[in-house]
Amino acid sequence: MKKTIFLLLCLLIFNNLNAQSDPSVMEVNGQKVSKNEFLQIYLKNNNDPKFDKVSIDEYMELFTKFKLKVAEAERLGYDTIPRLKKELEGYRKQLALPYLIDSVENKAMVKESYDRLKKEIRASHILIKVNQNASPRDTLKAYNRLLELKKRIEDGEAFDVVARSKNSSQDPSVMKNGGDLGFFTAFQMLYSFEEMAYNTPKGEVSDPFRTKYGYHILQVTDSRPARGTIRVAHLMVATPQGTTEAEIVSAEKKINEIYEKLQESNSDEDWENLVSKYSDDPSSAKKGGVLPIFGSGTAQRMVPVFEDAAFALKEDGAISKPIRTDYGFHILKRLEWNDIKSFDDMRKELQKKVNKDERSKKTQDIFVSKLKKKYNFQESDGQYLQWFVENLDSSYYAGRWDIDDLITDGTIFSIGEKQYRQTDFAKFIKKAFRGMRRFTFEEIVQKQYAEWVKKSVLEYEEALLPSKYPEYKALVKEYHDGIILYEVMSDKVWNKAVKDTAGLKAFYETQKMKYMWPERLDATVYTCANSEISNKVFKLLKKKKNTSDVILEKINVDTELNLDVKMNKYDPKQVDFLKGTNLAEGRNEPFEVDGKYYVVMVNEMLPVMPKELSEIKGAVISDYQAFLEESWLKELKEKYPVKVNYEVLYNLGPND
Repeated sequence: MKKTIFLLLCLLIFNNLNAQSDPSVMEVNGQKVSKNEFLQIYLKNNNDPKFDKVSIDEYMELFTKFKLKVAEAERLGYDTIPRLKKELEGYRKQLALPYLIDSVENKAMVKESYDRLKKEIRASHILIKVNQNASPRDTLKAYNRLLELKKRIEDGEAFDVVARSKNSSQDPSVMKNGGDLGFFTAFQMLYSFEEMAYNTPKGEVSDPFRTKYGYHILQVTDSRPARGTIRVAHLMVATPQGTTEAEIVSAEKKINEIYEKLQESNSDEDWENLVSKYSDDPSSAKKGGVLPIFGSGTAQRMVPVFEDAAFALKEDGAISKPIRTDYGFHILKRLEWNDIKSFDDMRKELQKKVNKDERSKKTQDIFVSKLKKKYNFQESDGQYLQWFVENLDSSYYAGRWDIDDLITDGTIFSIGEKQYRQTDFAKFIKKAFRGMRRFTFEEIVQKQYAEWVKKSVLEYEEALLPSKYPEYKALVKEYHDGIILYEVMSDKVWNKAVKDTAGLKAFYETQKMKYMWPERLDATVYTCANSEISNKVFKLLKKKKNTSDVILEKINVDTELNLDVKMNKYDPKQVDFLKGTNLAEGRNEPFEVDGKYYVVMVNEMLPVMPKELSEIKGAVISDYQAFLEESWLKELKEKYPVKVNYEVLYNLGPND
């Protein structure tokens, strides 16, 4: 995630467009940046561009730092690291996809995605993880393992039993859900998974198929019309991992009592007050418990029991009975529901999703046919292909076949001026043996030849993209710089700050007075339902034997809503209900803030003191990273000459 965000930031900040024949505005380590290039970058990254000296100088400083880091990364050979070259190639392929599709077929894919959005599929799956670059042996092993598991299901074993069994599904959630993924629709799964789910009849088990996570088999267990999208608010009483049975019983009693209060007076004001007072979801409690929209076609998904309870509410304002999830007990309130929009209303949104999605690859077959005509695709009479049919043997299925007997190197086909020969096909077919065991040699040659032609035609067109589409060339350059910059920053700054424990500790010692705790209270806070209860708590605290557990037991005899107890270290200036109080060590008189009554037992008054490294490690690491980056940039400025043509720089303007 961090890497993705970093690359996107690089795209926003440093869009290196093709330099034109215009004056250079700067030069870093011999690499020139033209006036036009710099101006385009500056305009792209400033919605309200200013051309005064201060603004231009500030941006030039930022841009120079970027160029220095890239120069260092290239000097150190980061752009030659096989792993990074492969990563860049992957990005380059993704960037090329929108240029390698047929527009008519693409429109059909948009319509298909809309039709799928109107239907939700429920499926269970079994996953055998396989790295995308796994060896043929590991790939074949996973494939065969899934065939064995599929046979067990077809022979009568329950899907969830097989999924949970030893050496079966490697989905981390399988022990909890038995492989059941609940209901989903278009764009909520990888396209290859979605495609298999929508094309597998209900009750049947699919053949093994591959996604980027590995190999799967799936079983479609149900389908239904799409339920649309919904927005709800919720009130949650949390039961996090590690909650005891007694605490769960108490939480359930508490949620039921809250539900009874809501039933007595179901007004918006009562709902918001109760959510603010009792909900344990900090992200939504202060805004009435409101959650993001979820449902058909949205990226946001909830656990099935939560979704089912939400969509069971039939009108806005309706409130559910308490439900339980792995996170705790919830009461839901429906705020709005919307059916799926019309195709015309969703067309543009779906078009963008399809263009970014793996499904765009399906449009390539028609596109390839057009490219063949455009580039005068020519095939031989087939004699050179026949050699492969006659010379493949059983070693091919295991990936051991070689071309020792090939004595000719005839042209099998040509595109434009480029010829593709037998040795080229031999290299391709040798790598493409996976999943071929069930085919004859003639079928293998036909199948792999078709794939080879398609791949070659697309690669031919792809090689021309930089000259045909300057924006594509610029994007590839951006990803190149972003990838190597991320890697060198990781090594020189981010990871170094995390791994260099001695350096981090030494840095903390020199800066520790910067990380100070203010005066705090080590206290136990009793939050009471009313003034009468706060007075009872105050009296009970007079005796030391009345611990917080004892007091809770005495006060919450009839209801869990009477008293809540929390123990912590508090900064009175930062905690709303403690602001303006003048508390002393020991038992303090009850007080009221915003309708809540508090009794505070101060165990200790904590003076101003430095925070321990363990308490503030994240902030120290962040500051240490900034220190390392600043020191590194100082070295780079001394190492690489930077020349700025200020006459050109200060003559940038909206008319240039």
